[in-house]
Amino acid sequence: MSVFHDEIEIEDFEYDEDTETYYFPCPCGDKFAITKDDLENGEEVATCPSCSLIVRVIYDKVRKPKFGHLALLFFHVSLSDLMLFALIFRRRLRAESL
Repeated sequence: MSVFHDEIEIEDFEYDEDTETYYFPCPCGDKFAITKDDLENGEEVATCPSCSLIVRVIYDKVRKPKFGHLALLFFHVSLSDLMLFALIFRRRLRAESL
């Protein structure tokens, strides 16, 4: 059984796109690290290369990235606006044809 220094949400980590690695400051001055592949494979322990501390990473694989939610919201709003526009346009066409 591992003894974790802390439990930290993945959103609190800093992400490096070049290495596809998440980093979080360690009390020793270095950084805890865990890769994107590790997370996708179910790993939940971020290690520090300079000391023996480890942290448990709180990560929900079902949850989409933050930008994914924004894109979905944007699409939903845009689709709703488009449907409203189509309804208004259709009513105007009917009114003009009468």
